[in-house]
Amino acid sequence: MQLQEHYNELYKKSSEIILAGKYTLDSQINDETDSRFGITLLIRPNEAIKTNIQLFLDELKAIDPSQYYYPDSDIHITVMSIISCYEGFSLDKIWVPEYVEIIRKSLLDLNEIKIEFRGVTASPSAIMIQGFPTDESLNNLRDKLRENFKKSTLEQSIDRRYAISTAHLTVVRFLEKLQNPKQLIEITDKFRDFDFGTFMVDKIELVYNDWYQRERNTLQLEYFDI
Repeated sequence: MQLQEHYNELYKKSSEIILAGKYTLDSQINDETDSRFGITLLIRPNEAIKTNIQLFLDELKAIDPSQYYYPDSDIHITVMSIISCYEGFSLDKIWVPEYVEIIRKSLLDLNEIKIEFRGVTASPSAIMIQGFPTDESLNNLRDKLRENFKKSTLEQSIDRRYAISTAHLTVVRFLEKLQNPKQLIEITDKFRDFDFGTFMVDKIELVYNDWYQRERNTLQLEYFDI
């Protein structure tokens, strides 16, 4: 399935669910006892794109400020969840340099990664910005990571939940009952084809993170210039 088709299908199904009041709330966002942690390889968009995203979020906040809106510091594309977040994971369970070595190996001969952010989509519990890599470089990197980690004996959970194939940015999670689902969908409809910007990826980060990639709970483990 083409990426645009995937985003379209997701939006159609999810907007119907939201309008029917059958959306899902995330009950753990404000749970201070949430101990789900993992390690992730990620990309952060540039400042211009984040500025455009906040313009979109400002419109949503105006009609429903009670939801969870991602701050600039937390907005990211997941390249790969190396170890998906689970309760009780901590860095003393692994030797980080071994992970860095495999990632460096996977980055060899990597072509430029350029991503266009255009339009929005949704899930039954969140709103996302649609990301479109301009070629196969990101998918090629993911395939190399899969291959190299599966050859190793290191702890990893790549593709265990699902095989990642998109380049979206999650920017809203539903925390409380939606105050006006109809208006929310009207705003997302307005931004369905909005051009949030295009950027060339210049670095990738390996981080230790919580489920929501909140800055206060994120530890930078390594930067990789590309």
